[in-house]
Amino acid sequence: MEVFEIILFMLAIIALSNIVNRLLPAVPLPLVQIALGMALAMLPLEHHFTLNPELFFVLFIAPLLFNDGQRTPRDELWALRVPILLMALGLVFATTVGVGYIVHAMIPSIPLPAAFGLAAILSPTDAVAVTSMAGRVSLPKRILRLLEGEALMNDASGLVAFKFAIAAAVTGSFSLINATGSFLLISLGGLLCGTLIAALLIRLRLFLRRWGMEDVTVHMLILILTPFLIFLAAEELGLSGILAVVAGGVVHAVEKDRMESRMVKLQIVSKSTWSVILYVLNGLVFLLLGLQVPDVVNVIFFESPINNGIVIGYIAVIFVSLIVIRFLWVYLFWENRFSRKNGRSMREGLGMSVLTSLSGVRGAVTLAGAFSIPLVLDNGDAFPERDLILFLAAGVILISLLVASISLPLLTRNAGEGPTDEEEKLNAARIATIKAALRFVAESMNEDNRHASHAVIAQYEARMRRLSLHEEEQAEGIELAVAENQARLIGLQAERKEIARMFKAGEIPDYVANRFNDSFAALEEALSRRSRMRILLLTRGLRKLGSAIIKPKEVEPRLDKSIIRKTKLRTCQAAMGSIRAQMTKDNRKASLNVIGQYREIIRAISRKNEDPEDELLQRKLRQEIQLRAYQVERDEIQALYERGEIKRDMAISLRKTISYAEASVLEGELA
Repeated sequence: MEVFEIILFMLAIIALSNIVNRLLPAVPLPLVQIALGMALAMLPLEHHFTLNPELFFVLFIAPLLFNDGQRTPRDELWALRVPILLMALGLVFATTVGVGYIVHAMIPSIPLPAAFGLAAILSPTDAVAVTSMAGRVSLPKRILRLLEGEALMNDASGLVAFKFAIAAAVTGSFSLINATGSFLLISLGGLLCGTLIAALLIRLRLFLRRWGMEDVTVHMLILILTPFLIFLAAEELGLSGILAVVAGGVVHAVEKDRMESRMVKLQIVSKSTWSVILYVLNGLVFLLLGLQVPDVVNVIFFESPINNGIVIGYIAVIFVSLIVIRFLWVYLFWENRFSRKNGRSMREGLGMSVLTSLSGVRGAVTLAGAFSIPLVLDNGDAFPERDLILFLAAGVILISLLVASISLPLLTRNAGEGPTDEEEKLNAARIATIKAALRFVAESMNEDNRHASHAVIAQYEARMRRLSLHEEEQAEGIELAVAENQARLIGLQAERKEIARMFKAGEIPDYVANRFNDSFAALEEALSRRSRMRILLLTRGLRKLGSAIIKPKEVEPRLDKSIIRKTKLRTCQAAMGSIRAQMTKDNRKASLNVIGQYREIIRAISRKNEDPEDELLQRKLRQEIQLRAYQVERDEIQALYERGEIKRDMAISLRKTISYAEASVLEGELA
């Protein structure tokens, strides 16, 4: 029961960390979670949380690497395949050897194999930690893609090298020839094993679908179990479970577009579910780091014979060694050649190399590997300097996060895009969200909602055309939109006058007049002062709630659909006449556009005169599809932000636009 309680407590802290990160966006989320973990460790809890190293790999590494394989943008990373392989393989082994010798030279009590193991586990970078800073760091897209591809591959190579080094430390024997052969066998076998098992699981899901079982819950459960099954099966065969789950993730990325294109609900559920799982796992990893820091600090600072200042110096030397080796590797093997090929100066190449070097922060994989170091050797002796190794790994993680969070914003402050490029990025993000919504609406279309889906698609295509205009055309489009708003306000004033005339003449009852006037007020507010629309909706909602409480017995008469349609036809005709009367040469195009919209309303009402129930159904379908499409847009915005393609303020601006549009839809159209 105590374990269950502390797990619940940790999940609550993960949620709290997100709130703190929103309040303090300048502090990277991993640092917030580490600090909260340290605070939790200092509380007087009776249960001391420990985790089996093997369980740690299965529980954390398998799903994290599987997701990395799934979300890899294959086309973009394929273009960077050479530098990615050079960094994910060559840099890992160069770091393992170089830093390993440095650690052993500084701390002779750490055997050379154990020093290699520490260096190997420090070599993988954590793209998740960098992404957490992407909203305020203007890293070039090329560097972000390189970091993503490197993190996908070097997790596997670094952990495989780590396992060989630790095995040598535990057994006391090591053969380079045997290790090389075993490495190739385990690595290639792991890739093949992951590919085969992933393909079999995909075939299983296809079989279930052909059998008629399209239950989203069943398919989602298979997806969640997939990385664990692949990892455990590969490890049971003596192969690399790490590379197996990476291969399995890539196979699923290749197949999921075809597999899930007809299961739109599964796409939405899968994205949301994996988002929660990965957020929790990454949060737990950094919380566990924070939980372990006080104990390790106590052992090293108060019980170890090593001077505290010397230990801090060890961490600084290791970190600087990692940065220097990474910088030299990036500049000599890639950035220098890339700069010469593209006509960039040496200074620009050095700057990019510095950014790439500092962006390689350490995180979840490093901590997972450090936790997996065994407690004892084969002969029963304690693993040499295990606490010190764990402390050094934790210290490098902390200092890399701190240095990156401080230096990257400073270095990219003047290296980011100018205002024009910022606007282009925002425009590209808008187009990306529209495309995501269009795909969703098209894939979810069926015979029942075809008409409503086409209406929503037409609205999105109109937005897409406006966004795709050139700068001059966009300026003209903005002027036209302003003129159309003015014409709409003229039409609304005419509709309001027509409602007053009809009510005074006794042609409509008071509740119909009130409904129309409320709708006109909301539309006028939206057109003239959009920033106050949300306040208006809240005020109206509170007013309705207050009316229901104060006068609970008063019930509005049942709306007569024929009266509503007849009234709407009359107000549309009045609006069209008023707009024509005020039409000039300058506003002719905008006026005709708004008149055309009124004609569409008249035609729609006339078509549905014989079947009002179908009109109501289609309206509800349009509203439902549009609201679901807005959620898809939000998901795409979050994905763009997590990939570092847009900044935090851009994401907030895009979300506000969607919230405004969603509020208008929820307000509803008048029948």
